[in-house]
Amino acid sequence: KYSDYIRYPICMDVEKRRPVEKSEEEKDDGKAPEMETYIENEVLNSRIPLWQRNKNDVTEEELNTFYREKFFDYEQPAANIMVSAEGTVSYKALLFIPAKAPFDYYTKDYKAGLQLYSSGVMIMDNCEDLLPEHFRFVKGVVDSQDLSLNISREMLQYDRQLNIIRNSLEKRVKTELSKLMENDREKYEKFYSAFGMQLKYGAVAEYGANKDKIRDLLLFWSDKEEKLISLDEYRKAMPEDQKYIYYAVGESRQRLHQLPQTELLKEKGFDTLLLTDDVDEFVMQILSNYDEKQVRNALTEDLELESDEEKKEKEEKAELSKNVIEFVKNTLGDKVVEVRLSGNLGRHPVSVRSDNGMSFEMEKYLRRVNPEFALTAGRILELNPDHAAFKALADAVDSDEETAKTYAQLLYAQALLMADLPLEDTTAYTDLVCGLMK
Repeated sequence: KYSDYIRYPICMDVEKRRPVEKSEEEKDDGKAPEMETYIENEVLNSRIPLWQRNKNDVTEEELNTFYREKFFDYEQPAANIMVSAEGTVSYKALLFIPAKAPFDYYTKDYKAGLQLYSSGVMIMDNCEDLLPEHFRFVKGVVDSQDLSLNISREMLQYDRQLNIIRNSLEKRVKTELSKLMENDREKYEKFYSAFGMQLKYGAVAEYGANKDKIRDLLLFWSDKEEKLISLDEYRKAMPEDQKYIYYAVGESRQRLHQLPQTELLKEKGFDTLLLTDDVDEFVMQILSNYDEKQVRNALTEDLELESDEEKKEKEEKAELSKNVIEFVKNTLGDKVVEVRLSGNLGRHPVSVRSDNGMSFEMEKYLRRVNPEFALTAGRILELNPDHAAFKALADAVDSDEETAKTYAQLLYAQALLMADLPLEDTTAYTDLVCGLMK
């Protein structure tokens, strides 16, 4: 198992079998040749580590066996990379991209890093400086004759040769992942389900310093295509008149799919990326744009789908409904920072948006992380002036103030539920609904 790493031949008497040579008379009798046993002294080890061999002399089976035995994985790797570099720094490397994450991968107990060798002698078991944090899932060995056997972990951080190796390996890993995405999408998506979160964390780490290296490896769920797509695939499929790359963040794709904003975008022929991980909103804010198209949150920012005529019409309706808007704002008080009309709600009567640049998902995240100091996003209530519910509200404002207050509170509660926000008083909401059943 380990003999290939030993530089001296390991020999053993091996019992073998061979056919017994026949005489001239016996060759014509038509009988099968008899077998005899003999002993041969055989060299068992190659004396050359796998990563030191020529790439053309190594089989896929040998690589997979090496990976499983050395890194204790039952599955074959998603991809392997053999590197033989000569130049400013000469080194050989054998890297593996796992197909699944170890059980402790996202814990503090996981030990990342590659095994570092100098001229075949291991000098470090887990050298984290050989690859950036966003590729910490990669396993393998690096062997360089240019590194000193006496180099310490502290000296490695400032070693110029190691930085050259690191930059080279980073490019090779990214190239291999890009090839895997293009040539074997099913295998890449399996890999992404295990390590996609790591890539996302890498995109936001160090204030997005590595985002340009990672963004083409990220996948997001397409509301239109109903599958995972890359930003490049989204961009190529965009209609000519689409201004932005739209996304929406929430706890489930099904709920996001049913929101007024995403429904409206789909009606216009525009796609929305539906995101459900905590880190997703940070990722999109860090990316900010892709291929000269700004990335825009469909749930907090203006979709900019209205024409000048539609905007003018909305302003006229808002002026005519000024008393209704003021009534709703006075009824809800500090619960909302603004009440306004919207032409982007489609078949829905109401919606709620966040104010001051912080989304509701960000609010939920901050509440989970630190409940005592969590910030609350301001609520902007949007009403659909073309919906029957708004007309009922407007009629009640003119004829029955108490009923109008009930309608306003009910619409606000419905908007919170649609946005997957908690109701302040579920009992009061139940009483409001039941009160309409008299």
